[in-house]
Amino acid sequence: MKATDVPAIAGAYLFEPTPYADERGSFCRTFDADVVRSVGLDPDAFVQDSLSRSVRGVLRGLHLRSSAGEAKLVRCSYGRIFDVVVDLRTDSPTYRNRAFFELSDETQTTLYIPAGCAHGFQALTGPADVSYRIDRPHDPAEDVTIAFDDPELAIDWPLPVTSMSRRDREAPGLAEYLRRKES
Repeated sequence: MKATDVPAIAGAYLFEPTPYADERGSFCRTFDADVVRSVGLDPDAFVQDSLSRSVRGVLRGLHLRSSAGEAKLVRCSYGRIFDVVVDLRTDSPTYRNRAFFELSDETQTTLYIPAGCAHGFQALTGPADVSYRIDRPHDPAEDVTIAFDDPELAIDWPLPVTSMSRRDREAPGLAEYLRRKES
């Protein structure tokens, strides 16, 4: 497994496994504490694992947490997704940058998203299973959502949106989020 930094988002990393394949199928390590530690992250900081299953075209996001934020490891364990990260840390050298990834069960690549970044994805296949490992227990009172179609972010989602939560559909734009955050 190797770790590669994501230049567009300071502190973000891709963890790419080294698969072993033979006539039986394949095997790969999807988490390695030593590799995580090698880029300065504490592997013991992750306290909760979650899984979402989405049908093709479903869009989830853009989500982040208020207060101290939430760092997470994200991996598409089955299917394929178009994954988006937006850096909303005002003290970051990559503030307001966006980065896009295709995560899939073929590669089992894991994306580390630092706290303070918004995250969303669209399922490119049905189903698409996304595994999350987060660094603090989830508190719904801290959930924040930003409009997936905000023109300022100009995210070119690859498929028509077939479904999304009401919260995501009614989310405020980036400017409104930033105004609320400052007040």
